[in-house]
Amino acid sequence: MYELAPLPQYLVKRYQGWKATSHSENRAWYRRLALEGQRPRAMVISCCDSRVHVTSLFGADSGEFFIHRNIASLVPPYAPDGLQHGTSAAIEFAVTALKVAHLIVMGHTLCGGVQGCHAMCSGHAPELEEQTSFVGRWMDILRPGYERVKDLPVEEQVSALEREAVLVSIRNLMTFPFVEKAVESGDLSLHGVVHDITEGTLLQAEERGARWVTL
Repeated sequence: MYELAPLPQYLVKRYQGWKATSHSENRAWYRRLALEGQRPRAMVISCCDSRVHVTSLFGADSGEFFIHRNIASLVPPYAPDGLQHGTSAAIEFAVTALKVAHLIVMGHTLCGGVQGCHAMCSGHAPELEEQTSFVGRWMDILRPGYERVKDLPVEEQVSALEREAVLVSIRNLMTFPFVEKAVESGDLSLHGVVHDITEGTLLQAEERGARWVTL
């Protein structure tokens, strides 16, 4: 058996500050969210990286975004095999139950997952090739992207692969029948962006990723 430790005091103090200010000053809004349920307009699939702060980037309030985070913001292909699929489950719920109008895949620069995929696919991370590596098997999703960037100059490959991570995810989203149906009916739009965590800029994919524009 193991014992659960209490929260660190710095987190407790931050929570108490939030409860006394933000929550107290917006009590009616939080009560409305509780009584009426969530009605987010958009789902955002972003990276687990602690430097990516989706709600701050877009100035979002509670209840506005349905957010799913995973390593490198990846979406696996549709695979109804009866196994456990956290990302696919989140997408299904957002599209079929919450009926979000927008689905945004947000990658970012200096992504450790993308760098790991590049190292693995180029033969420099044999530990990720092991079947016991959860990270390695997850990054297999991005192998098709590596194949498209591997012939670029070495110094350009990782940044190109960061963009490919977004595009691979967008393509995989369209393998989900309920996503494809919602997109074709005009009820759902797909968006791909890359956040530069150094400069604070956002690159937006256009023309199915053939062009990237700074917002």
